[in-house]
Amino acid sequence: MSLSMFSAPGRFYRGNLHTHSDQSDGSLSAQEVCRRYKAEGYDFISLTDHFVGLYNYPVVDTSDCRDQDFTTLFGAELHSGTMENGELWHIVAVGLPLDFAPSHSPHFAPVPDQETGPEIAARARAAGAFVAIAHPQWLGMSVVDAASLEAAHAIEVYNHSCAVDADRPDGMHMAEMMLAQGRRLNFIATDDAHFAVPDAFGGWVMVKAQENSPDALLQALKDGHFYASQGPELHNIEIEGNKLHVRSSAVERVIVAGPGSAAVGHYGEDLTEATMDIRRFKDAAWIRVAVIDKAGKRAWSNPIWRS
Repeated sequence: MSLSMFSAPGRFYRGNLHTHSDQSDGSLSAQEVCRRYKAEGYDFISLTDHFVGLYNYPVVDTSDCRDQDFTTLFGAELHSGTMENGELWHIVAVGLPLDFAPSHSPHFAPVPDQETGPEIAARARAAGAFVAIAHPQWLGMSVVDAASLEAAHAIEVYNHSCAVDADRPDGMHMAEMMLAQGRRLNFIATDDAHFAVPDAFGGWVMVKAQENSPDALLQALKDGHFYASQGPELHNIEIEGNKLHVRSSAVERVIVAGPGSAAVGHYGEDLTEATMDIRRFKDAAWIRVAVIDKAGKRAWSNPIWRS
């Protein structure tokens, strides 16, 4: 049985869900950001400028950047409330309405009488957005913080700007902590590009949809019909009894991981197919697949729930 994201109708579209322009603290105009992503072969992006009063709470209208080959989803990076370490929440919301109501977040520091992070995330989800926990390692986010964000659809397992700027790109450990609690979060990789340093085109999602339109892409994101990548492609994942089959672009490692330390690997030169025994995970609530190429670039499946 192939996973639904591979058997669903449509094709895969490459997109970045976290990027900034000069409408907040990015270096380039919204139009130039879109132009660069299109030139790099992306099918879509979501411009997610910082939703604070300092920048007049932007949800940037990028509809003028759309054409028959490239589209955009309206979004923002939301900031409101205090995490356990005293820092302001950062929450990615893709598919926001342009008139999403401002929070009481005048700048990049918590202030009294703000919505909490979970509250603004829930409001974004109620408004139709796909909501993601942003760069948990970079923020120093606690497990309690992450667990409180019940409205989240996904978590960033890789953030390219945080890799370039702070050597803190990872979200997989936090993601697995959430999975261990039974939270059905999916995985995204993003750029979080600001274009002041070389922080673009390092992490993206591949979304399976019937067309490259905002509505179709947003629904596919909510349905979990996507995977995260730094370069490799996943072509199919299929489970038959105790065997898991993976087809991908050329890689040197295929890893299946589950709760705790459980993992099995398959290794070779220019692998495009692998079949793996997954009896080790017979009692596991979930597993995930990673493929890793010769350059160390990864692609990650979303969690595969066994129940």
